[in-house]
Amino acid sequence: MRGLLRDLRSILEHEQAVYDDLLPLDADATHSSAPSPSDDATDDDMPNKDLFGNRTRPPEDDPTLPPWERIAALIPDDAPYKDAETLDEVEQYLADTVLVPIDEDRENPVFGVGDPEADLVIIGEAPGRDEDKEGEPFVGRAGTLLDKILDAINFRREDVYITNILKSRPPRNRDPHAEEVEAHLPLLYKQLALLRPKIILAVGKVAGNTLLDRSSSLSNLRDQEHDFYGIPLMVTYHPAALLRNSQWKRPTWEDVKLLRTRYDQLTADD
Repeated sequence: MRGLLRDLRSILEHEQAVYDDLLPLDADATHSSAPSPSDDATDDDMPNKDLFGNRTRPPEDDPTLPPWERIAALIPDDAPYKDAETLDEVEQYLADTVLVPIDEDRENPVFGVGDPEADLVIIGEAPGRDEDKEGEPFVGRAGTLLDKILDAINFRREDVYITNILKSRPPRNRDPHAEEVEAHLPLLYKQLALLRPKIILAVGKVAGNTLLDRSSSLSNLRDQEHDFYGIPLMVTYHPAALLRNSQWKRPTWEDVKLLRTRYDQLTADD
């Protein structure tokens, strides 16, 4: 009996380490709180509970799962593209579907471009006029500057994957509305779940705050590494902002050098 109690304690301590629940570790308390076979638990209850009836973390918050599984868990179950196996399928859905009014007014959807096997994904806020016209993210002057920034840290545009939070241009390039982000963000989650990047660079305050679910200044977001469901994420200035404010070029250079160093660490064994 003593050995059985010791084994039970070990199991409970493991559950506590994984789920951060304050589980009872004495035999009497465990006996009183654990569900018995006669409990009226339904199958619908079980996915959110562990062996002892304690609530488990939702998949997106479970660090034992791979990042792409955690991100995929953020996609609504009723999303038609949830089980898509390729980026092309998701892009076709976007092209054929109006999710919010800005999708009706766009000239072209702007899904994403680059290497589907890329280890680095760059995420901006939304398409602008040039992007809407060409159907490709980061073109025009801002895109040219982004290409120069990438070249400075030994990346080519075709080495990475580039996309935005929104896939349609907001009128007059205004900030995205909450309902627009809510409609388009799951598409980005699906892209990331399929791409499986090793590191993400968010350019601009809107992109950084949206991905990290924060409301911070850019100065508080940059110059550090964040965790995005198990994927390292860094934030820097948007190239369009650098065209307006040249004083931000130096901190951007420091950010992307740090990005390159971290990228090299993460891909050292490839």
